[in-house]
Amino acid sequence: MGKRVSVRRLNPSGGAPGGSAERFTDTVGVLTSWEGGVLRITRRTGEIVTFDETALVAGKVVPAAPPRRRGPAATVRELQETAARGWPALETARLGDWTLRAAGGFTTRANSALPLGACGLPLPEAVDRVAAWYAERSLPAAVQITTGDPAQDALLDAELAGRGWTAERHALVRTAALAPIADTGAPTEHVRLSRTADEAWLRAYGRTGASTEDALAVLGGGPSVWFAAVPGASGDPVAVGRCVIDGRWAGFSAVAVHPDHRRRGLATQVMARLAEQALSEGASAAYLQVETDNGAAAALYDELGFTTHHAYHYRREARRP
Repeated sequence: MGKRVSVRRLNPSGGAPGGSAERFTDTVGVLTSWEGGVLRITRRTGEIVTFDETALVAGKVVPAAPPRRRGPAATVRELQETAARGWPALETARLGDWTLRAAGGFTTRANSALPLGACGLPLPEAVDRVAAWYAERSLPAAVQITTGDPAQDALLDAELAGRGWTAERHALVRTAALAPIADTGAPTEHVRLSRTADEAWLRAYGRTGASTEDALAVLGGGPSVWFAAVPGASGDPVAVGRCVIDGRWAGFSAVAVHPDHRRRGLATQVMARLAEQALSEGASAAYLQVETDNGAAAALYDELGFTTHHAYHYRREARRP
């Protein structure tokens, strides 16, 4: 479990002798679960392959590739699509190349339109559609201004500003090579990893909002998700973090340290342990999103080698009567 494997299984199509279909299918990826007689393997691309154990012919653990130590190259669109998969909304809809996202109001990221490309409509009409979609769900409409095209960003931002939508939550997407994060020398043996977030983890995170159910669905979503916790004297976590592994990318989020335990390197330890796990699953690059006014977090990420890839912010519709 959690290791990169190569497996051979019987082809579902049968592959009869003399036919064109192959008898066997090979799959390489991370074995993320084996429950109820069903295997689940996540490929580097993020694709999830599931099959019954009765079809399994052979399998082996694949040695990890040497980790890359230079920073990753990526487009804005690749990073934003990866980040969206790593923090998935509970409901989505398409408007051309725009994605409308809703998750009961838990975080603006999961409750905003992501405009990556052409919407297929005149811009004013597209904004009307966005506003109506969120109104149907009793949510304030919000749009993430990050098209990857500065000219289109400016047009969209101006359209929304002209309607009185407020600018908020200015943030940076930052990237780094993954291996150096794991190789900080910080002790990690006491950092516990889990596939699920329990009540103690959620309390330490402290940002679930009104609906714990919605928060758990978003936090637990993604191709390969891990939750880290450093237990304190009482057993409850004093530091937590989350990482979602999606192909070559490891996305870090929800890193929080109790105020009484800050400046002890706990955040670095949490991230190093999560990076170790991500490396073991074949990831090589890291990304995260941090608001521009979070100076403490920015200083930590600078030390870990993160550099700014691009910026974004949200425009939120003025509150309706």
